[in-house]
Amino acid sequence: MADSPNCDLKSLSPLQLFERVTEQGEKVRALKAGKAPKDEIDAAVRMLLSLKQSYKTATGQDYQAGMPPRDLVLINNGTTKEEDEDFVDPWTVQTSNAKGVDYDKLIVRFGSSKIDTDLINRIERAIGQKPHRFLRRGIFFSHRDMDQILDAYEKKKSFYLYTGRGPSSQAMHVGHLIPFIFTKWLQEVFDVPLVIQLTDDEKYLWKDLTIEKAYEYARENAKDIIACGFDINKTFIFSDLDYLGTSSGFYKNIVKVQKHVTFNQVKGIFGFTDSDCIGKISFPAIQAAPSFSSSFPQIFNGKENIQCLIPCAIDQDPYFRMTRDVAPRIGQPKPALLHSVFFPALQGAQTKMSASDPNSSIFLTDTPKQIKTKINKHAFSGGRDTIEEHRKYGGNCDVDVSFMYLTFFLEDDDRLEQLKQAYTSGELLTGELKKVLIETLQPLIAAHQERRKQVTDEMVKQFMTPRKLAFEF
Repeated sequence: MADSPNCDLKSLSPLQLFERVTEQGEKVRALKAGKAPKDEIDAAVRMLLSLKQSYKTATGQDYQAGMPPRDLVLINNGTTKEEDEDFVDPWTVQTSNAKGVDYDKLIVRFGSSKIDTDLINRIERAIGQKPHRFLRRGIFFSHRDMDQILDAYEKKKSFYLYTGRGPSSQAMHVGHLIPFIFTKWLQEVFDVPLVIQLTDDEKYLWKDLTIEKAYEYARENAKDIIACGFDINKTFIFSDLDYLGTSSGFYKNIVKVQKHVTFNQVKGIFGFTDSDCIGKISFPAIQAAPSFSSSFPQIFNGKENIQCLIPCAIDQDPYFRMTRDVAPRIGQPKPALLHSVFFPALQGAQTKMSASDPNSSIFLTDTPKQIKTKINKHAFSGGRDTIEEHRKYGGNCDVDVSFMYLTFFLEDDDRLEQLKQAYTSGELLTGELKKVLIETLQPLIAAHQERRKQVTDEMVKQFMTPRKLAFEF
């Protein structure tokens, strides 16, 4: 590969830049192994560093060998500047907008449907009660075929819920609770079975983890999930590393999906390259398989026509676009989806929370003191630089992380609106708003910790044992 001037790099896509860095790294290693002249090695190293910098500029992330940028979704926020573009894929969320990702543009890009007032009202009529705050406040904002789920429910036809967790660390953070809080509510109001996939195999393939550690994390994360209050008689939690070896129905569906998705298709969806291990390339079929009721014969008595509803963050949609494309070709109903927004990091809505950065997250293991310190020290403020300016001009709830978190966790709509008005008018100061968030999260997390203490290894084993649930099919 000839070294190219830096000006040529600006025209390359993130994936092309990744491949250039990989090739240049191989060149440097070959030169060193061949004991090439020092000036030649130094020039190659300089080029490698330049390529890595160009890659970071284009993607907002450091180059990692074997981990190319995945299905980078480009959303232009109405400007022509590169720094004003959003990037979303199953592994990365990047935006320069302090308000976060432009979800209306993401709906258009992904081809999903907005959860509008009509749909929320229809859900309310179907369940006979007030919709969850996540629906009322647009936290779950997009869907695929939710109307079909409601059609079936109104005709007394059953469906089931499927969500999951990628166990990349022992401790979960509050952002990880969002899909489980909402899924628990859906299960209760619709009274349907729930399957929860722990993708410990995925984390082994993508992360620097031993297979034993990935499985250990899965079981620890299962305790946090159980502590959310799921009914053991209606919920099956499974580890891919365990369940794949015991369920022929699950494996048959994986193979069917694998047969109907080409390598070119999976590269186009997920950005895989020829240097990726074959485990990564085949994994999307494993995440797709729980969308089909025949993957759980012990629950559904072998029936293949039970539709699935998947509550998940919008970054997981590429997996299920693929699944929905394959489903009719293997004689299965397409799964329906409900998409949530991303839970912001303490430092702002430009990225998701990260389990690898302890200061970006409020963890479920944090003490009341740690919660208070993190919020006071790290929560991005929409307030003014001085009290005088804040009193005069007010704060900006659109970018204030404390207000964003209260939108997720404060149940009282009237109280939330009062806080918004007071902060926007300047009556409420940033420190006072942070105090409200601290007083909201401390008891919530303390209660979760108490419930988790009651979750025994035997209870985990019961939840994760394939079995019939409290439903007849």
